[in-house]
Amino acid sequence: MALLEVVDLRKRFGGLHAVAGVSFEMAAGEIVGLIGPNGAGKTTLFHLISGFAAPDRGEVRFEGATTRGLRPHEICRRGLARTFQIVKPFPGLTVLENVRVGALVRTPTFGAATRKAREVLALVGLEDRADRTARGLTLADRKRLELARALATEPRLLLLDEVMAGLTPTETERIIEICRAINARGIAILLIEHVMRAVMALSRRVVVLSQGQVLAASTPDAIARDPRVVEAYLGEAYDGAVGSERAGA
Repeated sequence: MALLEVVDLRKRFGGLHAVAGVSFEMAAGEIVGLIGPNGAGKTTLFHLISGFAAPDRGEVRFEGATTRGLRPHEICRRGLARTFQIVKPFPGLTVLENVRVGALVRTPTFGAATRKAREVLALVGLEDRADRTARGLTLADRKRLELARALATEPRLLLLDEVMAGLTPTETERIIEICRAINARGIAILLIEHVMRAVMALSRRVVVLSQGQVLAASTPDAIARDPRVVEAYLGEAYDGAVGSERAGA
């Protein structure tokens, strides 16, 4: 049984078909990259999967059960959590307090939530900032805090929306390492990202959206060589770079 099934999802805003019949599946423990040009429907698709928007048509199934009619917090309790492209921590709370809010979704007591929050902060490398207020964090640390808040809910599937956007190469590499550590714990990841080095390094499969539809879905290597994807999103420079790397390997 698939962990996540997206079946003919459609969402329209006025005359715009933001998501126009998207279907794909994910297995437990899998990392799938979701890429495409701006306006392709990626974030809208995340909204539909996580319950922040209702589809006009189609269905999302998580562990075999439909999520139709469920609110975001109910979907989260089932084991599907997400981050947001624009991070918005509680600025007046400490890093630990921010993550503890997420932990309280599942843990029965304040003490247990605190222990869970500290465990997650260690995983993302923020344990030394636990007592700092969120408003004083750098962008890279706010990104990791956003990741930690979602992780504290103990998801089986984690949706990451451009968690590496705006980061330096060194900061990006750190997030890649964290994602690998998360996945090693058996947590599946669906990743929206424009940093193609990260997508190709992490993903077992890549789904490409264009104009609200699935343009292609395959392995990272096949996607990098698909002429439709090169034309619609990656560009010839990326295609040539991949070929040069392979030739020199």
